[in-house]
Order: sequence, then structure tokens, then C-alpha cells
Amino acid sequence: MITGNWAPPTHTERLLYEAGTRGDRAAALDALGRTRLYVLQARVHADAPGHTPPLPARRDKAARRTVVPVLTEGMLPAWHPDWVFEQTTLARLAAAWPNDRWWLAVNPDTPFGAALPARAADRRTWEEAGIRGGGPARLRLLTHAGGPLHGPVAHALALGAHLAVLNGLVWNGLGAQYEDYPTDVARLRRPWAVHHRADFRDKLRTLIATRLVGRVPEAVLGMRRRLAARLGHPPTDAQWASMVTVNFERDDPYGEDLAEAERFLRRITHYEERFRADGLLAPDGRIDTLAAFDHGRAVNVVRLALGARYCDPQEAEQSLLRILEPARQAYDSWEAFSLGYLLARLIHFDEGDPEPMYRESVAVHRILTQDPSSPYRNIPWS
Repeated sequence: MITGNWAPPTHTERLLYEAGTRGDRAAALDALGRTRLYVLQARVHADAPGHTPPLPARRDKAARRTVVPVLTEGMLPAWHPDWVFEQTTLARLAAAWPNDRWWLAVNPDTPFGAALPARAADRRTWEEAGIRGGGPARLRLLTHAGGPLHGPVAHALALGAHLAVLNGLVWNGLGAQYEDYPTDVARLRRPWAVHHRADFRDKLRTLIATRLVGRVPEAVLGMRRRLAARLGHPPTDAQWASMVTVNFERDDPYGEDLAEAERFLRRITHYEERFRADGLLAPDGRIDTLAAFDHGRAVNVVRLALGARYCDPQEAEQSLLRILEPARQAYDSWEAFSLGYLLARLIHFDEGDPEPMYRESVAVHRILTQDPSSPYRNIPWS
């Protein structure tokens, strides 16, 4: 769809354009009730402890009214070191709205805009739209038409698509934010312990080298791989377990690593069997490395660092390209990469009731490997 010189960047802007051409305010509210909205802030204010900036209001001279401008995700401008965005929702705006005479201006001065009055009764319809829509959706593939779609940078960004799909964020964004400025900063601090640019660069090196995915489970998988090469066929589970025991008893006289290795061996075997039963892994297939988990997370750390202003777009792009080649060397297909990512996530967080995480992980895998618009279907692996 092209509207003059404009094309809707994401599905949200398409819905807003269609609602606008019909004059259908209810449809616009439904679309807005399911999406993130973004408010511009000066970074100096966003960094001030305890400071909550007011909603930015400006005078719309043509309409002769005061409006609060907000943007949908696809309409965010290019990265700027001093200007950042904080996300909100239609329901949260309704709860914090300061003046009945002001209007909400969504994507002003674009074909994908919506102008909404904000009297008390209007704000109740905002809240109702938020309840109907359930807020920003998770488990969805969201592509920005203006972002990288082909080539090495797009390929590298697609390595991080699991988390983007899981959280309902654009997978191919490399701009003003990943989720929003406060969230990007907070997620770098915890769990990544990244507080500034030097921390980011150090963490990226560690992830590219796959030092966080786990020495013991990688060793367990490596033993099966070497045993298969030596035998000329896949080993039985008993042969694999015996090799793990012999090697860890030799190298770990205190038995601590052996107990961990046996635990990971059981989890790997369990989840590979489930993958086969669910048609994700071939009957004779196996997963040889968990490197995808660190490489996928490395992409997300780069995007978070860009959003937190710990790097600029040029460094972010260069960082992504550093991740790409090690990932391509570790796997031979998108499907293999995705299963490596899933297995690592499942065996490391197999606590409590693992079933919801398993179903969620499989849903992400199927979206990425089956959706016709997925980068996994449109970007060659090699």
C-alpha cells in the first residue's frame, strides 16, 4: 500500500490509514488499544532521577487547539543522541490526561494519523479500547518496511528475532529505541550489568565468543558430536551418557560438574524428544550447539545499547556484523539456529512448570520458520 509518497511502515500504521480513510474513529481506537505509543523526551530529563516530565503539548494552529503528539512504533524518527522516547498506552494516557480541552494527536501530519478529543467521556472510550485490545501484543512478527529487509545487516538483526517476536517488537529496527529509552537502560543494567559503553563492548565480546551459554551443556553436546563422528552414526543415549560420565569423572574429581552435566544431559534428551514429537526436529536430527542463544542475545544487547545511547548507529551496525559470521559458522540453516536457541532457553530455565515456556518457545519458532513474511523465509542463511 502506497499513500502518495508514504507507505505504512508497519501493520499498525496500515490499520490507522484504513480507519482514517473511512472516518472510522472506533477502528482507530481499536488499533491504538493494541499498540505502544511513544512520547518524545529530552534525554537530560529522562536521565534526571525522580523526574517525571509532563506530557508534551503544542498548539496546532491549523486546528486551533492544543494537542499532545504521540507516535506509533513505525513512525519514530531516526536515532538522535539527545532526544529519546518513552512508551505509553492509550489506557495510561487516559489515566494521566491533564486537560479536557486538549486533543491527542497520533502521528500528526502523516497519512497514518488520528486526532482524538480527550474529554472525560472520550477517555473512557480509550480505556475501553485498551481493555478490548489487551494492550501491546506479544508473540507477533512485526516488520518495519523501512528497516533492513535483505543483506548482512538484516541477516544479523534476524538472529535476534526470537526476543523481538516474543515481546511484540519490530525485529529489524535499528533506530531511536528498541522498546523505549527507560526500558532499554534498565534491561542493560539487569540482567546484563551494562552501565556504560565500555560495559557494552565487553559484554558483546563475551556473547560473540559464546561464553555465557554454559560451558557444561556445550561440552555435553560436543561429546555427542565427537562420538557420532567417531562411530560414523548417531550414538545411542546410553553411549552418549557413558562418554559424558567418563570424561567428567576424569576431569572433575569432585563430581560437581558431573552432576551438572548429567542434569543437562537429561534436559537435552527430553527436549529433543519433544521437538521430534512436535515435528520440529527430524527423527534422526540432533542439536549440536547452543551458540544461537548467545548470538541472538548479542543482537538484542546491541539494540538495547543503541536505544540507551551507549553506542551510535554506525557502531551498532558494525557490532551486528561481528555477530553474523560466528553464527553462520555454527549452523547451516535458520531452522537449526532457531532450535539451538530454543533448546538453550529451555534447558537453562527449566524450573517450576516448564510447559508455558515450552509452548511459548515453540510458538516463536513456528512464527519465524513458517510465516511467509518472516526473515527466516526471505533471507538466505548462507
